[in-house]
Amino acid sequence: MPPGERTPEPDAHTDRVDGKRRRGELRIYLGAAPGVGKTFAMLGEAHRRRERGTDVVVGLVETHGREKTARLLDGLDVLPRHAIDHRGVAVEELDVDALLARAPEVAVVDELAHTNAPGSRNAKRWQDVEELLDAGVDVLSTVNVQHLESLNDVVQRITGVAQRETVPDEVVRRAEQVELVDLTPEALRRRLAHGNVYAAHKIDAALANYFRVGNLTALRELALLWVADQVDVALQRYRSEQRITDTWEARERVVAAITGGRESEALIRRARRIAVRAGGELVVVHVLRGDGLAGVAPDLLTRFRGTAEDLGATFHTVVGDDVPTALLEFARGVNATQLVLGTSRRSRLARVFDEGIGAAVVRASGPIDVHMVTHDGARRRGRWSGAREALSPSRLRWGWLLSVLLPAAVTGFGTLAGRDLSFSTDLIGFFLATVLVALVGGLGPALAAAFLGAGLLNYFFTPPLYSLTVATPENLVTLVAMVVTAVLVALVVDRAARLAEQAARARTEAALLASYSRTVLTHPTPVTRLLEKVRENFGLDSVALLEREDGRWLRVACVGSPPCDRPEQADVDVPVTADVHLALRGRTLPAGDQRALEAAAGQAVLALRQQRAAAEAAEARRHAETTELRTALLSAIGHDLRTPLTSIKAAIGSLRDPSLPLSEEDNRELLETVEVSADRLTGLIDNLLDSSRLAAGAVVPRTRPVTYDEAVSRALAGIDERHLVAVDVPEDLPAVCADPGLLERVVANLVDNALRHGRPHPRRHVDVDGDGAIGADEPEIAIRASAHRDHVELRVVDHGPGLPKNMTEAVFAPFQRLGDREGTPGVGLGLSVAKGFTEAMDGTVTAEDTPGGGLTLVISLPLAVPDRSEQP
Repeated sequence: MPPGERTPEPDAHTDRVDGKRRRGELRIYLGAAPGVGKTFAMLGEAHRRRERGTDVVVGLVETHGREKTARLLDGLDVLPRHAIDHRGVAVEELDVDALLARAPEVAVVDELAHTNAPGSRNAKRWQDVEELLDAGVDVLSTVNVQHLESLNDVVQRITGVAQRETVPDEVVRRAEQVELVDLTPEALRRRLAHGNVYAAHKIDAALANYFRVGNLTALRELALLWVADQVDVALQRYRSEQRITDTWEARERVVAAITGGRESEALIRRARRIAVRAGGELVVVHVLRGDGLAGVAPDLLTRFRGTAEDLGATFHTVVGDDVPTALLEFARGVNATQLVLGTSRRSRLARVFDEGIGAAVVRASGPIDVHMVTHDGARRRGRWSGAREALSPSRLRWGWLLSVLLPAAVTGFGTLAGRDLSFSTDLIGFFLATVLVALVGGLGPALAAAFLGAGLLNYFFTPPLYSLTVATPENLVTLVAMVVTAVLVALVVDRAARLAEQAARARTEAALLASYSRTVLTHPTPVTRLLEKVRENFGLDSVALLEREDGRWLRVACVGSPPCDRPEQADVDVPVTADVHLALRGRTLPAGDQRALEAAAGQAVLALRQQRAAAEAAEARRHAETTELRTALLSAIGHDLRTPLTSIKAAIGSLRDPSLPLSEEDNRELLETVEVSADRLTGLIDNLLDSSRLAAGAVVPRTRPVTYDEAVSRALAGIDERHLVAVDVPEDLPAVCADPGLLERVVANLVDNALRHGRPHPRRHVDVDGDGAIGADEPEIAIRASAHRDHVELRVVDHGPGLPKNMTEAVFAPFQRLGDREGTPGVGLGLSVAKGFTEAMDGTVTAEDTPGGGLTLVISLPLAVPDRSEQP
């Protein structure tokens, strides 16, 4: 056989009838972002196949200048690229013709979503790959999640970056293998900072923009979910091909079965909460009977479908004469793990003859967990049920059973004993049976036992025998006595059961009150948490604490939706005082819950007072801290205020002393000392005044659209060492909403801080002239800016000693001078003032580590909204 040919192998793509050759297999390495190692993993697989004797050819691999990736090409057969002239520029693309002529067993083709240069064989690289697959060549390729067509807009909303190159999802889904190359955001950022992904001059911008931790986390989740969906599709296809109907709990899938009644929407929402807690997906199904009877109105089904879709579920309608069977077949067909049903509306008598859908589903569900959800549509108890609520259902069942068995047993024993027992003994036996039934089952079974026993006594043991005729008044008295005994004993039993129920309710109320007390004492937001507990414990939609002030009702706190604004709007209104009410909405509660609600309302008022007391204590602490700040201020500025004044006084004294012979150069030096000291004093006073204004809340910014380039220009104009600052602020950046004066001060303070504390050690300087001297004008501080969706960032980057770990927040505290060099002037207010001014403009200032060492201070301000009134 010629070396370039292979024996066709039977697989899903082989067409034996038409004699077509085997279609190649596609293996894709999917990543969440550039740099996670897709190409590295792909080339590793190429080496493994080559070592197994497979003919592997590298059609095209983009190394992006990464040495470790480039080294993996050593030892592989690399096909030359095809050069295409595009507008006078030679562009290299995949040489499809050469690959087809070479006909390897495996071709390595990187970046599946790449757009080919005009004049290429195909517009997209994935189309080139399709040709190779049709020719029977296996292909290894890579793609990032942001290049998938279905996720392109989602990625743009997350990262703010539009991806022009995309690949249809179906192309990736058709791949025989999709391998996720995963890396945590922190590890990827470290790899980026170490220079393993991009060149050094691109690292800062990449870390600040696309490679933020939040962006990478979201992209990673998208990739994981996309791959999980494909695995689920493959699992369903395998189960279908193998005709597997058993439930495999590979993934939680909750099926909610609705009847079309008014409880359906509540059932769907309840099932959604179950699915969210289980981390699975929700499927809603409505079973339509095959006979077409008892159908649901189409408009209701449309409404339920909309509710399901709004909650992220899929809606299905199936037809079946046997509803439980149809429902379980559907659940098994979608590999459901949980099934949610509403409780039956049928009465107990009806369930005697037909167990109902819920019971039938539970009995035949097998490994599928079934949740029975109560709802308002379920049949309520009968009017006489209140007398039986105190007894448990098991006691009632035993009572009815004994009401038949015990009289029958007494009758059988008396009949067998015959003449050995007197009539009085038989009578006592029936009385004893009635009392026992009353003790077990209460009034209903006791009355049944009394009447049955009286009848049996009259028929078998009272002359005339074997007749129900009441011959003497004594027989009637016996019957009445048995009934009265049954009633009296049953009443005693019922009272005891009710007392036991009340004791249990009291224990429950005590537990609730203890829980409420713990919440008030320990929770950081006791009012909201207490209202949330009341809502959960009593099954309400919303709970609101209302307080009347100046004749108007105010909502002090509320949980749930929709909340009440006035006590009249509540389903249950619990007044605590004349001006404080607890308003509950959702359902009408029984009177028995009133005491617990009143106690909860009292606890809520107590929690409210405690919260207000805590706020007053916090205000007092703030005043104390302000006083402490003033003390620290006086202590801190003693030296820094005296030093420039002393320098000024000494210089002026020297200038005024007629006995000192000063040259013109000496005069200039002394005047310069006066000017420098005065500037230092002015800066110190400005920071002190600004800090005082911020502490008093007196900073009111006058915001308007401002561009960073003009703010940086004005800020650097007042800095003597501005030649040491490299500025990279594009003029076309969007304007931010800021106060120009405050923004200028913020930038100036951050640059001044970087020049004071962020200069690199002399050994870090580069000998640019080759003469051993350090360039005096070499920039040491960098200012860069970039836009992100709804805000624009300005970064002041230095390469100094940086900050100790866990000190990025402390650097903004007043009077903090972390890592100062000896003799460095200032009282540590520059960054504190900058942070205060930025936050007053609805922005933020944060500190980050500079890759390679140093500190980066980041100003983030919101984009300016255009004033439409000024537009023509």
